[in-house]
Amino acid sequence: MNKFLKLSYMAAMAIFISSCDNNFEEMNVNPNASTEVVPGYLFTRAQLVTVSNNFTGAAYLTIGGSMQHFATYKEVPAAGDKYFNFGYSQGSWALYGGDPATAGAVIDINQVIDAVSANPMDVNKLSVARIWRAYLFHRLTDLYGDIPYSDAGTALTDKNYTPKYDEQKDIYADMLKEIEESVNAFDAAQATFGNADLIYSGDITKWKKFAYSLMMRLGMRLTQVDPAMSEAWVKKAIAGGVIVDDADIATIAYVDGSITASRNFIAAGLIGTDYVSPGGDNVEGGKLAKTLIDHLKTTKDPRLNVISVVWTKANANSPYVADTSTALQKGMPNAAFNSLPADFDTYSEPNPNTILKYNAPLLVFTTAESHLLLAEAAVRGWYSGGSAASEYEKAVVSGIKQWALFGTGGIVSDAKIAAYLAANPYKTTGTVAQQIEQISTQKWVALFLEDEYEIWSNWRRTGYPNLTPTNYPGNLTGGKIPTRFVIPDSEEQYNQANFYEARTRQGGTNTLSSTVWWDK
Repeated sequence: MNKFLKLSYMAAMAIFISSCDNNFEEMNVNPNASTEVVPGYLFTRAQLVTVSNNFTGAAYLTIGGSMQHFATYKEVPAAGDKYFNFGYSQGSWALYGGDPATAGAVIDINQVIDAVSANPMDVNKLSVARIWRAYLFHRLTDLYGDIPYSDAGTALTDKNYTPKYDEQKDIYADMLKEIEESVNAFDAAQATFGNADLIYSGDITKWKKFAYSLMMRLGMRLTQVDPAMSEAWVKKAIAGGVIVDDADIATIAYVDGSITASRNFIAAGLIGTDYVSPGGDNVEGGKLAKTLIDHLKTTKDPRLNVISVVWTKANANSPYVADTSTALQKGMPNAAFNSLPADFDTYSEPNPNTILKYNAPLLVFTTAESHLLLAEAAVRGWYSGGSAASEYEKAVVSGIKQWALFGTGGIVSDAKIAAYLAANPYKTTGTVAQQIEQISTQKWVALFLEDEYEIWSNWRRTGYPNLTPTNYPGNLTGGKIPTRFVIPDSEEQYNQANFYEARTRQGGTNTLSSTVWWDK
């Protein structure tokens, strides 16, 4: 009976297939899918995917732990805490492609650029897209070093499935060129992306400031490998006009609601992977790190009470309360535990009234960072428009005041800011190294969580802040803080020749201890 039913089914399917052969191609087309590139939509997506891709694995668990902003007692999520599990670092490669919902910003931005390149009236759209492409690729190359760049994202257009790896020094030269050409091409008389641009709503004056600020960041990255080139680009950026007013901070707004994709991905990532509910264990065993909390307490930094809380209870039957009292704040040591500590509840966590708000903004490029870069430029003798001390003080003020963008829980009084500056004056008479250490340490605080990528890059470039590595048994780096992300195994399988060539160029390794070109 079963055999008969099987034969009957196969016969019926044969008849069905033969009768459906005609017009099959038309039937296989999704009527709800767009067959044309809509530049505005793709540009919006490219912005969102670029900033949010692999946040939990990269910015939180790997870099956040390495830079000793966060700590965990567990081993699996300890890529940055105990230098385990390089797999988290591989996820950022998905910016090249992967999950349609969360990856592929490289393809998106390439398609945008192709779509707006033909019509001269789209020059502003083209310029913004080229600037954003530089922002995207500077993140990728700073994470991985030599990467596919000139051939990147050409599988769709050129059927190139094995892109070559460009050298990082060439990538940097081209990114800086792209930024300069794009800024010079802006035309106030032409249209922009308007509201499809989530950062500046098409305001080209602000995009110019963003572009020059990015140029200054990239130029400063080269101090150890090409000082002359570094100086030239930093000076060019300053002359062009960088972000120095809080009204020009590059931000992306998020909203709270049932649509999870509209929520701030930092808050969603931290809540989803660790800080789900107050009290008891956390999913990934995470807390704020001792190094961060001790620094904020020692310097009497008012951001301590904005950033961190300890969950307390009046008694066993009372609800938990997020307590921001300075005396209670205590960071968990990195790589100190391999099981739940008995005092786990007493360690500091991210503040739910600032950091963990779904409608918190993302600060893509801040006034604080610009002023700190200007301060370093002044120390190096590359900027005469202001002193290092004045730029440092402006950075501190804006870096503290920016937390007000997160709501009332982030407001710090002018008196507290003044007291902090008085207690931690700029080291005007210090050596160049001492001044750059103070500037870089302030960047480590000012960019906390909003741009862990830049904190890590600046630490690799300057060596500051001076962090003590952990040396947990069985770690993958020999007790060395990770210095590069690991390129996925799939590249060795599908793009072997190019991958091997790049690996040989970069010292023959592909590990958390590998280094990028500018990291000396």
